[in-house]
Amino acid sequence: MARMDDTTLEAMRTVLRGPVISPQDPEYDGARKIYNAMIDRRPAAIVRCSDALDVMNAVDFIRDHGLELAVRGGGHSGAGLCLVDGGVTIDLSPMRWARVDPATKTALVGAGSLLGDLDHAAHAFGLAVPSGINSRTGVGGLTLGGGHGYLTRKYGLTVDSLLSADVVLADGSFVTANEKEHADLFWALRGGGGNFGVVTSFTFQLHPVHTVAAGTTLWSLDHIREVLEWYRDFIPQADEDLNGFFSSFVVPPVPPFPEEIHGQRMCGVVWCWTGDMGRVDEAFAAVNQPAEPVFHFAAPMPYPALQSMFDDLLPPGYQWYWRGDFFDRITDESIAVHAKHAERIPTDLSLMHLYPVDGAAHRVAPEDTAWAYRHALWSGVFAGIDPDPANAGTVKQWCVDYWEEMHPHSMGGSYVNFLGEGEAEDRVKATYRDHYDRLAEIKRTYDPHNLFHATQNVKPAPAPAA
Repeated sequence: MARMDDTTLEAMRTVLRGPVISPQDPEYDGARKIYNAMIDRRPAAIVRCSDALDVMNAVDFIRDHGLELAVRGGGHSGAGLCLVDGGVTIDLSPMRWARVDPATKTALVGAGSLLGDLDHAAHAFGLAVPSGINSRTGVGGLTLGGGHGYLTRKYGLTVDSLLSADVVLADGSFVTANEKEHADLFWALRGGGGNFGVVTSFTFQLHPVHTVAAGTTLWSLDHIREVLEWYRDFIPQADEDLNGFFSSFVVPPVPPFPEEIHGQRMCGVVWCWTGDMGRVDEAFAAVNQPAEPVFHFAAPMPYPALQSMFDDLLPPGYQWYWRGDFFDRITDESIAVHAKHAERIPTDLSLMHLYPVDGAAHRVAPEDTAWAYRHALWSGVFAGIDPDPANAGTVKQWCVDYWEEMHPHSMGGSYVNFLGEGEAEDRVKATYRDHYDRLAEIKRTYDPHNLFHATQNVKPAPAPAA
């Protein structure tokens, strides 16, 4: 790939409306920061695109000058895919807006938006999109990977609510992809990651959600086996209004947790109930079945408040390393692995989560979207986290060790957004399973020269023999 020089940089500035930030500019170090501080890459330029035309011009310029390209939406990529050393990052953060039509119950969302922007706009009308669990997550990256969170059992994956996407392709053209237009591209965008172009806006179907009951139940690690044995049977049978992800973690020194359990390693479930608020006690009655909880809390709150509940515990700028896998069962042998590594959590913020991906997500046929694990029951992530760069190696090793011991109990692939930095091509293929070849064919159609390869990359299929 070509390298950026001063002449090329100035030429880029003349064709783009938004600012082009180079290493010589005082705002450069701030502009290249992303959520994960373990990623320290130095693009030759960061292009802050103000609209779709800016993106079109940027793609044309980068392609024609033979430069490396990466795309940044919310900057939440754990693997740092939104930055590329010596290349150009197309930064969509100025395109941060969400517009709700309450009559059609739809939302048009700019590609630089965060989940909190969408949650806020939709909440005014008692509506929401199923998405993640952190309001600082970017809408774009989460959606293109598939998207799961508190509302998955009730309303499915984020991509199950995606109606349309506006996309700038590798040739610089602008298209709209939906069920009727560029349907093959639309299929690929629903779980296939950022491989096919730069999405500049998303249109979502919204669902009725306003006040939810949020809850947290904690048990001593002495009871992790009983809790997981109960949890693996309870969640798939539970009312779809109830979602609860399992976690092992260190109790943070914040409300509502009582001071006497601060800093203790525990296991627990973080709950979201979207049903009748008069049935809250009934919804959570089963939490006493596996063992007496050390702590239980449940209270009604606006859905955006739940979405942002953990934001301050995990602000941008910490060291992160994560890996994930899908699971269709929680075996007795895997419970022993969870117990072992829960005892070894290396820092106060490191954690493991098992997110339910059943319920409504199972009612979409496997062939309908690029998401290849419609029969999974849980999406697991093992995350080493710490603010101190000196602990980066420690948290990464805990995560890798945990994943390597759990992987034999998995379905073989991962949620694409939980693939860690530097994982091999075979992991991407395992993530897409039988869908990989179809994705590669679509990639050849829309990006035959693999311009968008700073991704968990699906390579274009070879051209047919003449």
